[in-house]
Amino acid sequence: MKRNASIWLGLLAIGLIPALAQTPAPAPAANTGTIHGHVTNPVGTAQTDGTVSLSNDGGHTSKYTFPVDQNGDYKGTAAPGTYMVIFRQKDTPADKQVDMFDNVKVVVGQDVVQDVDMSRPAFIDKMDPEAKKALEDLKKKNASALQANAVIKNVNADLKTVVQDIKDADAAKAAAAQALGASATKEDLAAKELEIKTAKYTEIETLMSKDSAAKPDASILWAQLGVAEAGLKKYDEAITDFQKALDLENAANAAKKGFNLDVQGLAQSGLGECYARTSKVQQANDAYDAAAKINPARAGFYYKNEAVIFFQTQQPDPQVAAADKAIAADPTMPVPYYLKGSGLVGKTTEDPKTHKLVAPPGCLEAYQKYLDLAPTGPYAADVKNILAGFNQSIDSSYKATKKTK
Repeated sequence: MKRNASIWLGLLAIGLIPALAQTPAPAPAANTGTIHGHVTNPVGTAQTDGTVSLSNDGGHTSKYTFPVDQNGDYKGTAAPGTYMVIFRQKDTPADKQVDMFDNVKVVVGQDVVQDVDMSRPAFIDKMDPEAKKALEDLKKKNASALQANAVIKNVNADLKTVVQDIKDADAAKAAAAQALGASATKEDLAAKELEIKTAKYTEIETLMSKDSAAKPDASILWAQLGVAEAGLKKYDEAITDFQKALDLENAANAAKKGFNLDVQGLAQSGLGECYARTSKVQQANDAYDAAAKINPARAGFYYKNEAVIFFQTQQPDPQVAAADKAIAADPTMPVPYYLKGSGLVGKTTEDPKTHKLVAPPGCLEAYQKYLDLAPTGPYAADVKNILAGFNQSIDSSYKATKKTK
């Protein structure tokens, strides 16, 4: 908007009252007064550049000149007297002036206020029909821009809330434990965790439904709406909205506006989660592969999440495959090693001669690597018990550990 207003005022100055070239401003007298004011352009917004001059010879010369700052304000000191106040755009020709006010008095020791409001009817009425039409067109454009800016401001505020809601949903298990205390049963903890997640995802769904309707061309809104719907187990709706986000991203790329890697990754991994939770393994793999390809810096994160979801949905073979991809992408993350081990441990066999446990290839190595990377991690005690069990015959104590799958 600033650029448009500047162009408008630059054009506007051409047809106004001519003035003689300015002369250098003399130093102010010892006994002076001050003058200040605000400059408003014809569109009705602050004028962010230009000068305000004081003339005491009818505009032929300028005795004092003060710059207009980025807020549209000017101020200065002048000798007492009656002046013509003249506004010039920074590119106004020296023999032109944009606006002026007569009979402005500066008094010793006092501060006078003289605003320059070029949106006033008296100023607008002096414009020729073509200039008035250009101004009205500009006002309409600015009104549309202001409305769009208001929508964007609200959307950004909602997205900030969404980010916090997602963090809260991810931390729901810990929040439930803190709220219910150490004596709570597993069932009560699970119910409280679900209650917290449902509340957070419901708020996200409400905000993003509203915002995606207000600004349907913003891919991030559809992607975050999909996140909420997936969290609420509305998988079909989530798939539709994740795909909508990807369609918008593809359209932006076709228009040479480029991809938003974070949105692409979020939407593809979101699709992967929905497919994984509905046992569509190949589609899940394809979606997570697409997320890793479009945003390779987060490939390990995407594949780890894929392995976690297969773990949660008790699909051990794709769980191990996803964990292997996560390890390949980022071998420093401990959790994928645990997920690989827990996916393999169900294939443990018994040596018929010694009656000892025989781990499938890669299982014990994965568990040991987890301990190497996270010796005090959340699964460390579980892993140590499992490893110890492989030195014993199959018994009830080992079988109890199999619930970790």
